[in-house]
Amino acid sequence: MARKTLDVKIDAEGRDKGKTFLITEKPSAQAEKWAMKALALAARSGVDLGNISPAMGIQGIAALGVIALMNAVSETWDEAESLLDEMMTCVQIKEASGARDLIGDDIEEVATRVELRKAVLELHVGFSLADKGSK
Repeated sequence: MARKTLDVKIDAEGRDKGKTFLITEKPSAQAEKWAMKALALAARSGVDLGNISPAMGIQGIAALGVIALMNAVSETWDEAESLLDEMMTCVQIKEASGARDLIGDDIEEVATRVELRKAVLELHVGFSLADKGSK
């Protein structure tokens, strides 16, 4: 079966307005390793992971893992940066000739990067982080 994909068109005002990005799901083994590294980093950084339980399902665990990773960034930047960079490897920019890997200034706004990271997580865990946070 083909990997899931998602087109993200940037509608917000700014230098990225009108650009479209293609996100392609990572293989399950790679996505699982990324999630485990993120949780391990959070745990080593002293983030309280006590709320994680199997009853939460992958969605709840992923939501807590993302929150934990963001809290851990200031403590262990080098490891967090590696995870953040790895996260963006499934994002390509779409052009008239097709999709290609990101280079240099393809993404010019911080808000675009945040939007794409959110979409990467949502594609991989199958639910909206915004919806999870509102419950």
